[in-house]
Amino acid sequence: MKLIKTQDAVGQVLCHDMTQIIPGEFKGARFRKGHIVTEEDIPMLLSMGKENLFVWEKKEGMLHENEAAERLAALCLNYNMTKSEVKEGKIELKAAIHGLFRVNSEKLNAVNEIDELMIATRRGNTEVYPGDKLCGTRCIPLVIDEKKLTAAESAVGNKPILELLPFKLKTAAVITTGSEVFHGRIEDKFTPILARKLATYGIQLRDHITTDDGLDHVAEAIEAMRKKKPDLILCTGGMSVDPDDNTPGAIKKSGARIVTYGAPVLPGAMFLLGYYNDGMPVMGLPGCVMYAKATIFDLILPRVAAGIELTRRDFTILGEGGLCLGCESCHYPVCPFGK
Repeated sequence: MKLIKTQDAVGQVLCHDMTQIIPGEFKGARFRKGHIVTEEDIPMLLSMGKENLFVWEKKEGMLHENEAAERLAALCLNYNMTKSEVKEGKIELKAAIHGLFRVNSEKLNAVNEIDELMIATRRGNTEVYPGDKLCGTRCIPLVIDEKKLTAAESAVGNKPILELLPFKLKTAAVITTGSEVFHGRIEDKFTPILARKLATYGIQLRDHITTDDGLDHVAEAIEAMRKKKPDLILCTGGMSVDPDDNTPGAIKKSGARIVTYGAPVLPGAMFLLGYYNDGMPVMGLPGCVMYAKATIFDLILPRVAAGIELTRRDFTILGEGGLCLGCESCHYPVCPFGK
């Protein structure tokens, strides 16, 4: 591009959008990139404070900011996303479905390490709804060396930085453990809460059973539920280290491969996640899930609902941000918990 006086710009092609701001009335691009300046445009441009203009002077190996933004957006765009038109050198991606948003942090960081390029995203592993913003892309200067975009494309490879997965699981079974509930001494207030949380992700609580304490009782209840072939099994109660709390042992006895018993998250330290050979997930839920507004269950359920098989590492990294601050008025998920 080259810089010329506005009065001398008639017939020249603008190389970037020209933004006009009229407080309380208008803010946006009055002249778009590619606009050919006319004699009638000069007074308006001067009134916008544009004494000089950058006009396009195409050079080999250099990209305009809009071209760079398009190539950066292409590194992020994946199924179930929509892309905005380029505006003032920026492009936004938005969610087209209700699902789980995920970010390849390593690839994102590799692109942002390259000088004069940027991609900003919302936090990954979070639930999003249609229309939610996912990311924005742009380059910093008006023109940029194409080699930097080539380096970004090489760092990302063939798989996009972002993905948006639909929720796949459809049915769940709940096993309520504990002699106090089994013998009717107290009311089961846990299961209705789970039903509401599951419904958020389109999961129907199809089967429910209450069982007495004891390793064999709980293991038999789990086996009975497995035969019904739900997409997910949840066990409530019996998750502490008390002598009568046998749920973790029963889940293991039922044949599940335990990913973790315990998580660096409060509330929710006594959480358990395992998988059976057919891929069915099973969770042991501590009592906090019943009374706390946001717990480990809220952090993990969206990923499980989307069909993601979690590893021990997925829990290890929850420690930073895994402390709920116990705010008087809970704003989860718009808060630092789990982030």
